[in-house]
Amino acid sequence: MKIAVLLPCYNEEQTIGAVIEDFRKELPDADIYVYDNNSSDRTSEVAEKHGAIVQKELRQGKGHVVRSMFRDIDADYYVMADGDRTYPAKFVHQLLEPLKNQEANIVIGDRLSNGTYTDENKRKFHNLGNNLVRNLINFLYKSDLRDIMTGYRAFDRLFVKSMPVMSPGFEIETEMTIHTLDKKFVIKEIPIEYKDRPEGSESKLNTFSDGYKVLNKIFTLFKEYKPMMFFSFWAIVFLVLGLLSGIPVIVEFINTGLITKIPSAILAVGLVILSVLSFACGLILDTVAANFKKQFEWELNRIKQEMKEHRYEA
Repeated sequence: MKIAVLLPCYNEEQTIGAVIEDFRKELPDADIYVYDNNSSDRTSEVAEKHGAIVQKELRQGKGHVVRSMFRDIDADYYVMADGDRTYPAKFVHQLLEPLKNQEANIVIGDRLSNGTYTDENKRKFHNLGNNLVRNLINFLYKSDLRDIMTGYRAFDRLFVKSMPVMSPGFEIETEMTIHTLDKKFVIKEIPIEYKDRPEGSESKLNTFSDGYKVLNKIFTLFKEYKPMMFFSFWAIVFLVLGLLSGIPVIVEFINTGLITKIPSAILAVGLVILSVLSFACGLILDTVAANFKKQFEWELNRIKQEMKEHRYEA
């Protein structure tokens, strides 16, 4: 079975060589790919010196890098980690085992359960952000995942070749998790250790701007994947506001036979109309989403058939 190690990199000259050697020690027969995302240091040079297959991705952002990796690289199993040496390579066998046993399509390296991320991570608000995103996704998708934002993951070929990467940046991990839950891929979490970046190595993640992008991605994908629930929520909100503004008008008309609160009456009618339109949008888009899921299942069947033929030929 062919294994590919995927290392998206941006200015990781200090650590990328050690990361390559760590994974080569654990997986001597694997192909190790470093995709350089416009680094201004010697990341590519160091990676080539350590024997990695180096490619360039000119579109800035981790999501663009992952999209190119998933499209370009052909393997049976894929392992993705960061180039900053925060994820120990020794756990790679535990991540690959459920894939080889066909127990999962995606395996997540869980940094949070054993507390090592909380102990090691020195960046403010990151623990708060992780908990916020995790609780929100678990609530919306009725799941029980422990680590949503981890960058240490392993995938089978079926997941990689059917994953439509749309995120340009660090929201890619959130998109992959939501896609996994919505499309009912089998996901498994393996507790791992986490080590903070070495001194002199800087994180490229901006707590507030990238945090906003992650929350916006959750909002957008929730609208696309669960339109009935999304638009029903807004339909209820508009209906309640319409009733609150319209009840005084109705009471006045019952008591006096007159309507003097014209602005309130207009507002109430407008809000109720918005409620009806929101519900109608939910019904229509829910049908569209259901048809897309059927098409996606057909695409999965096609990819599975190609995988069987490939293995037969091999």
